[in-house]
Amino acid sequence: MSVDKTLKVKLGLTRSRNVLTRAERIARLTEEDRFTAGRSPLGLPKVRVTNVVGGKKKKKTAEETAAAAAAAPAAGAAGAAAAKGGAKKK
Repeated sequence: MSVDKTLKVKLGLTRSRNVLTRAERIARLTEEDRFTAGRSPLGLPKVRVTNVVGGKKKKKTAEETAAAAAAAPAAGAAGAAAAKGGAKKK
C-alpha cells in the first residue's frame, strides 16, 4: 500500500531528533568521559539533547551600521560610473 502524497514530507526530517541511537549515545558519553570501552552498552545513562535554534539575526551595533552606511555610497557611485561607461560603448 502506498502513502498518500499529501502525507509525505518534502524535506524529510527537518527537525532535530530528541531520541538518539545507542551508537550516538555512546559517542556522546565517550566525549564527556562518562563511558569506558569495556562497559556494557545496555543500561546507558540519559544523554541530554540540545536543540539548535536558528533563524534569529543579531542586531547590528552602531559602529557596524555606520561602516555599512559609509561603504554603501562609495559602492553605489562606482556602480553608477560603470553603468554609464557601459551605456556609452553601445
